[in-house]
Amino acid sequence: MISLEHANRIVGATLEKGKALGLKPLTVAVLDAGGDLVAFARSDHSSAMRPQIAMGKAGGALALGVSSRTVGDMAADRPSFIASLGPISRHGVIPAAGGVLITDGNGTLLGAVGVTGDTSDNDESCALAGIESAGLKAKN
Repeated sequence: MISLEHANRIVGATLEKGKALGLKPLTVAVLDAGGDLVAFARSDHSSAMRPQIAMGKAGGALALGVSSRTVGDMAADRPSFIASLGPISRHGVIPAAGGVLITDGNGTLLGAVGVTGDTSDNDESCALAGIESAGLKAKN
């Protein structure tokens, strides 16, 4: 499982990256491998529903074992299947980049981070920076 220290480091570095890039206000959620919330933060002026979107990106990645970008690709091919997962998933499933699986150096799944607030590509870039800053690895 991901430690609180690692999760907080991911959240802080993700928000810092967004600020450094001049992005819109970001919201970040880190879930452990079981889908429980470990750390969360939202920038000042984050819009409504951002907490649910961040957890939906991370939760969807955990549910399917791939990044939320890949879930988005899957939705293009099988929209009914991906749409059907939202109601049965604890945090929903958001099929857009910004949800990234987190592993340790051995490839063991620790959890996932979900980022929302700017473009999906920028959200994902910040998530990757947060994971790297914690000394952990992203899994696609």
